[in-house]
Amino acid sequence: MLLAAVLGLDGADKCTIGAIATSLESALHIGNTEIGLLVTASTGVGALATLPLGILVDRINRKRLLTGAIVVWSIAMVVSAFAHSFSWLLLSRLGLGAIVATAFPAVASLAGDMFPSFERGRIWGYLLAGELLGTAFGFLVSGLLAGAVDWRAPFWALGLIGFTLAGLVAWRLPEPMRGGHALLPPYRHDRQQAHADDDREALAKEIEAFDIPARKDRVLTENPANMPLRKALAYVLTIRTNVALIVASALGYFYFTGIRTFAVVFMSGRFGLSESVASLTTVGLGLGSILGVLVTGQLADRLIARDKITARIVVGGLAFLVTAAVLLPALMSQMLWVAAPMLFLSAVALGGSNPPLDAARLDIIPSRLWGRAESIRTTLRYAFEAVAPLAFGYFSSLFGGGGGAYGPTSDTIEQGAQGLDDAFLLLLILPALAGVILLLAHSSYPRDTATALASERALADSENEARNRRESRTTSG
Repeated sequence: MLLAAVLGLDGADKCTIGAIATSLESALHIGNTEIGLLVTASTGVGALATLPLGILVDRINRKRLLTGAIVVWSIAMVVSAFAHSFSWLLLSRLGLGAIVATAFPAVASLAGDMFPSFERGRIWGYLLAGELLGTAFGFLVSGLLAGAVDWRAPFWALGLIGFTLAGLVAWRLPEPMRGGHALLPPYRHDRQQAHADDDREALAKEIEAFDIPARKDRVLTENPANMPLRKALAYVLTIRTNVALIVASALGYFYFTGIRTFAVVFMSGRFGLSESVASLTTVGLGLGSILGVLVTGQLADRLIARDKITARIVVGGLAFLVTAAVLLPALMSQMLWVAAPMLFLSAVALGGSNPPLDAARLDIIPSRLWGRAESIRTTLRYAFEAVAPLAFGYFSSLFGGGGGAYGPTSDTIEQGAQGLDDAFLLLLILPALAGVILLLAHSSYPRDTATALASERALADSENEARNRRESRTTSG
């Protein structure tokens, strides 16, 4: 619950700017490009800080690191509420990069140590549902607060929520043993042995049953916790499945960020809705994403239990392809009642692409590298997210003069919304490309998973030998 709330806080912040975009444009006399830059500011800082913070995630207490990041984020949110110009608001959002850089590496590492592999798809579904609920909160509550009070009210509300969450994380979130759920039962510590039969992981059993060999030159025999960053980067980026997951995830989040930033502006202008109604409509579509993350993770877990080893990769790839296929006619429709069902289904598919892929990343990476591996993925993801609002804003401005590919849909279309239909259509190739990349990568996933399992066994054997030597010296002394 707390880990989901951390991701929810990040999601709420990122979509708050989009939810109050119209109010900000009016109050600060700015346009779509400046709105995109406000989102880019915190995301860009997060992209730069993620790698060093990923090292800390693998080495220090993750609960304390998360708590500190949330406090810094909350302070920056309060400072944003005092902004009286675009420059002030832009600078204040740089501090928001703290939670951006810390959230996903820490959450991925903690989730991997708290939950066994056979249920990680379901768990990641819950975690990402928290992120999407935060996004829905940002769209709905921020939009309503901005309409009822002013654009500063959402920042005050989020700052208060952030301080509350920091206290709960410090008080209630446990710090689990590292690698506790990365090992097969024979290699777990004695205190976990009583639950070995229940914890027997379906994926690991299938790797053994199908006699899938590990890549022997990639099996780690020494604890990588203190591995130099350059060596850790080289190791993680030579895992073929991981590279495919990183690229596909970045492409998907690029498109999702553009939609999240400009959805309200698009819905308002394209279908003639007020800002509050457009926010409510966007929240309704967000429920589709929540449905998607709750379904696909469990679906992939069940398929793995039925001997479909590559289910997580295939389910994620198909979700991206369905997103592109369904969203194309939705964006070409000029009537809301026609477009709405297709938009909802595309939201289900786009949201559903993530849980199986997040679980798959933990399958193919040795547990002592989870924080740094996730920080590498998150760095590229946030770099793409930082560029996305600017790209969508630029293309919307470029195409906006003509009102988009199909011209004005009604007399109520606002200038800021013109051209967004073209931008969404042009960049729709990205989720389609992500789906193709994943389907091509399914062949390397079994061996990469077998290699990660072999590394866990080798590391456990090495630690057990070292422990036995220490006990032997103590007894002889």
